[in-house]
Amino acid sequence: MDEQNSIPVTKVERSAKFVKTGFQIGGNYIKHYSKKLFNPDLGRDELNEDNATDIYKSLSELKGSALKIAQMLSMDKNILPKSYVDKFSQSQYNAPPLSGPLIVRTFTKNFGKTPEAIYDKFNIVSTNAASIGQVHQAELKGKKLAVKIQYPGVGDSISSDLKLVKPFAFRLLGMSEKELNIYIKEVEERLLEETDYELEVRRSIEITNACKDLKNVVFPTYYPELSGKRIITMDWINGLHLKEFLQTNPSQELRNKIGQALWDFYNFQQHELRAVHADPHPGNFMITPDEKLGVIDFGCIKELPDDFYVPFFSLISSDVVSDKAKTIEAFRKLDMIHASDNATQVEFYYKAYLEMIQLFAKPYLSSTFDFSQPEFFEKLYAYGEKIAKMPEFKQARGVKHFIYVNRTNFGLYQILQELKAVVHTDTYQPHIK
Repeated sequence: MDEQNSIPVTKVERSAKFVKTGFQIGGNYIKHYSKKLFNPDLGRDELNEDNATDIYKSLSELKGSALKIAQMLSMDKNILPKSYVDKFSQSQYNAPPLSGPLIVRTFTKNFGKTPEAIYDKFNIVSTNAASIGQVHQAELKGKKLAVKIQYPGVGDSISSDLKLVKPFAFRLLGMSEKELNIYIKEVEERLLEETDYELEVRRSIEITNACKDLKNVVFPTYYPELSGKRIITMDWINGLHLKEFLQTNPSQELRNKIGQALWDFYNFQQHELRAVHADPHPGNFMITPDEKLGVIDFGCIKELPDDFYVPFFSLISSDVVSDKAKTIEAFRKLDMIHASDNATQVEFYYKAYLEMIQLFAKPYLSSTFDFSQPEFFEKLYAYGEKIAKMPEFKQARGVKHFIYVNRTNFGLYQILQELKAVVHTDTYQPHIK
């Protein structure tokens, strides 16, 4: 993959990049409708492919929050056409890396020394480049290390970038402005945390210590003395990413073992810690040579306050959903049904959200669940497509916590689907008083 020798840092440079991309997309539409004059039956596949390519190229050069949103959208197969999902999912593993000289300058600016002055060995060629930073392999006193270096300007450009992303999001997501603003605000808060590498190191140490007894889950050791606001040094974990692992044609027993480790990792956090690793894209996990799940990134953590956790998980772990009045009360606490809704609206949203909760809760309703079942995911995706077309869901509904909790749990479900894993889902249960 070609290296990137510079990155737009100032607001003017980044704005210009968005404007240029907007013109390219406009040109794609003109080209599409010109062709449609001669071929009225022409579909939108080529248009989507061209737009996805142009948008991804622009976002991958900008890095940061803009690329992070593309990564998040790629995980939701209901929101975007397949062309966008395929293109944006590249940011989960391989965005274009920054060149060696730029990395050395970034390292020196943030750490006061070149990499060679700190480590015995430092590979100037990155092994993995994603949305916020890229990873380099290093060695110190015989220990193999991973050094994560944040792209220049990423932390300072979050708010302005998100304002620039909004027009694209309006077109792609079809949300109302109010709903989009709630989404953008929550994303901004999490991204500001995600670009604070000192915070990430502290959280990584806390959570890995709390999760250390989980079966078949391993974590790197973190080194605060070799880390800073834009640099993280941790142990190197050998292993395969999910896609590579699946290409080895693993046995069903091994798929189940990794799937169980993943399920336990997430549900232990949600129900025992009330704070969860909220970035479940496959690039954050490795399957190690000794058949364990390695978790290598704790940049995005979502805390679950009581006023969200209790009503939400009461809907999937108790008899609340069998009582209409209690279910509606929980929906009101979660702002899914509004105080201003009339009786007809209350009934409409009650039925729509009940269908969603019953689908989401299926894995929790038995002691084991087979995530290879195509009908389960077909129903999930069909539900998502159905409500996406309903005008009643164009207005903002649901508390902000849904954004990352839904992303976390549906992301978990999707990885388990890719694994085709059968897991015991009764290992860590919700705690509802």
